[in-house]
Amino acid sequence: MGSSVLNSLRIIGGEWRRRTLRFPDSPTLRPTPDRVRETLFNWLGQELTGLRCLDLFAGSGALGFEAASRGAAEVVMVDHSPKILAALAISAQALDTGPRVRIVHSDAVRFLSSVGSRFDVLFLDPPFHDAWMDRLAPLLPRVLADDGAIYAEAEKFLTGLGNWRTVRHGRAGQVFYHLMRRGEADGIE
Repeated sequence: MGSSVLNSLRIIGGEWRRRTLRFPDSPTLRPTPDRVRETLFNWLGQELTGLRCLDLFAGSGALGFEAASRGAAEVVMVDHSPKILAALAISAQALDTGPRVRIVHSDAVRFLSSVGSRFDVLFLDPPFHDAWMDRLAPLLPRVLADDGAIYAEAEKFLTGLGNWRTVRHGRAGQVFYHLMRRGEADGIE
């Protein structure tokens, strides 16, 4: 058990399909499995062309790099761990993401409180059992577009988050995953 242990996963769709991402071993990282990522991007639509995405607890980078691979115009990946940020930077360089991917060293609440732009998709996969969802919910309206979507992973089923309601959901092992839309959404277009 050392800091030099690296795990890996593959991007499953888009421009960088089958390319490998490497990330450090960490007890708080739970990379989203291939099957769940496939389901998520079926829900969102395989192409994210022109969308702005925020990966708030970037971790392995699986969700953010997958979104960029599928055509997102901009992906902002936020994390606070220097070890994780270094691995994200190496992956971004290996994929030659250019300006489409921006990696930010920040705490989630601080980032949401200070960001001046809005996003179309928020990937929200915080460490479990730390009440992150409750802390983040009040900050979401100022950073998400009115028709924006939230993908959230949690240790329990969530009916919604702030003004966003769960419209699709599933479970993989101990992880509940959700797609949320604002208001009384009745499904995905």
